[in-house]
Amino acid sequence: MNESVKKVFFKRKITYLVIFATLIAVYVISASATEFHLSEGLASFPKAMAWIGHNLMPDEKAMERFPKILDKLIETALLSVAVTVIAAIFAFCFSLFGSKATGFNGIVNRIVRIVAAFFRNVPDVVWAMLLMFSFGQNILTGFFALFFTTFGLLTRAFIETIDEVSAAGIEALNASGANFIQTVFQAIIPSAMPGIVTWILYMIETNIRNSTLIGILTATGIGYLFDLYYKRLDFSSASLVVVSIIVLVIAIELVSNLIRKVIL
Repeated sequence: MNESVKKVFFKRKITYLVIFATLIAVYVISASATEFHLSEGLASFPKAMAWIGHNLMPDEKAMERFPKILDKLIETALLSVAVTVIAAIFAFCFSLFGSKATGFNGIVNRIVRIVAAFFRNVPDVVWAMLLMFSFGQNILTGFFALFFTTFGLLTRAFIETIDEVSAAGIEALNASGANFIQTVFQAIIPSAMPGIVTWILYMIETNIRNSTLIGILTATGIGYLFDLYYKRLDFSSASLVVVSIIVLVIAIELVSNLIRKVIL
């Protein structure tokens, strides 16, 4: 091994050592500032699991509330699907102006990407808190909170999808004299559809989980029931809500995987 190679490996070791030491220092400072003790947390974990096993078990009283829980669960799922589909339509139309493959002006591309980044980087919980001042605690607030974040995420994802898979087809159609509408329907949609559907399915799964938290803030859906039972210290009913959400998310994921196999 020559000297130049040794120097490269030595520099890498120093870099890794500095990064590792920095992470350790950040952890120590953060733990000290927040009075977090890892040993105490690990020691309390068995007791916490025992408490969960004793208190968070659905009982007969909780099962009597299952029809109401199921009704709110379906409401949450339908809201998530509606939000994702509508956001996907707007995001796809918007992404056509942000994709470099479609040939729009660079300024237009940049504006679209900035707008998408803004909506994407503001969490849906923050949107919900802001919108509650205007719309109050209702399902419309939850809809728009999820819509804005979903729109930003899907716009960015669709732009990247179009740029990756549609460039060659777009160039061929442009060379043959096709207009913009023909390019969209004959090149972009056929080639980008598998990726677009995958992202839509992923966002449906994500929005079902996020809508639970949004529901706590907006007093709607399954999140409202969980918050209600939890504040009443009705842990058995709250646990049934959690189990129902887990089952729904797993079911949606299984259906999504099946759809992906059929499409891809």
